[in-house]
Amino acid sequence: MKDSQKQFKHNKIIEDIIKKIEIGDLLPGEKVQSENELIAAYSVSNTTARKSLLDLELQGWVKRIKGKGTFVLNRFEDRHITRVLGVFEAMKENFTDKLVKEGFTPKNILIEKIILDNGITSRVNNKNYSIEGPVLKIRRLRFADDVSLKDETRFISLTLCPRLNIRNIENKSLINIYEEDYNLKLSHSDRSIGCTILNANDESNYFENESPIAAFILDAAIFCKDQKIVEIEQSYYKGDKYKFIISDKSL
Repeated sequence: MKDSQKQFKHNKIIEDIIKKIEIGDLLPGEKVQSENELIAAYSVSNTTARKSLLDLELQGWVKRIKGKGTFVLNRFEDRHITRVLGVFEAMKENFTDKLVKEGFTPKNILIEKIILDNGITSRVNNKNYSIEGPVLKIRRLRFADDVSLKDETRFISLTLCPRLNIRNIENKSLINIYEEDYNLKLSHSDRSIGCTILNANDESNYFENESPIAAFILDAAIFCKDQKIVEIEQSYYKGDKYKFIISDKSL
């Protein structure tokens, strides 16, 4: 292939990927085509494919993570985080890994980790859902670049996931733990999202805001195929840090 043809295809790869990012076909944290996929799609050498991805990284569009691939960086001016609701597969990715792929430095602070012998009941989409005890309650404050993002509380069935309370779960998504380590057959989740105002003097508010802030409230229940509930979530997302995309795969 002539040098001019190589340069044309190199530029074409870069332009196509940037366009997908700009129009939202590729979101922050999502994986772009691999070298092998670019070679097959554009009929280029591995050198051209590798240089295209490297140049995209140098321009600040993507980040290459060894052994995992190349991922879209978060370039939003306000550095807000976009998450998808309505896609069960999107829940499988570890919170920390997702932030790393977007170019953030994540941090988690454990606020509470206890066992509720009497179980838990929560209201999601105007329905009451319950998990009988014992239930593991984990409450964590999530950060990106030392900025607090999310106050996350999860209630997990220790009947379905015995001894989870003594395991290190920081580096793996809970969904994958349920499926791979406990062989649970998950079917779906029921989730609802609302809004609230968090005041600075609220005892349960760990965001340390000095004035009232808006927040999203996410309530969720995750079901096994036998309709048993393995997890209930009650989380607060800072309104100025998050945007949500609603996806309906049934359409």
